[in-house]
Amino acid sequence: MASSIEPSYRRSSGLVDVLDRVLDKGLVIAGDIRVSLAEVELITIRIRLLVCSIDKAEQIGLDWWRQDPNLSVAAHRLTVENEVLRDQVLALEERVAALAQQVESPAPRARAPRPAQKRERQPKTRG
Repeated sequence: MASSIEPSYRRSSGLVDVLDRVLDKGLVIAGDIRVSLAEVELITIRIRLLVCSIDKAEQIGLDWWRQDPNLSVAAHRLTVENEVLRDQVLALEERVAALAQQVESPAPRARAPRPAQKRERQPKTRG
């Protein structure tokens, strides 16, 4: 009976070794799928798969999960803040455009007051 258990134990140990090596070193699978009709390319799907540990991913510069708002609370806060800032920038751009339009076409000026008419002097009477 010991001989029937031993091979499965060796297989699981081999699987653990393979998995450990894949996660340590990484594994890349790449491929393209192209759909063409009469030599006219209709669609291209590029598939890239990377299997590795988080430590290895960070070593090679992959950390997309830190910026994904669905996976990170800090990234969600940044997304909300960016939306608020975009709204503020849009409002400022609209105000600048309105001010520029006022400078280009000033409002009609009010008429200048007429100069005061000279009053006729009445001769002084002695009396």
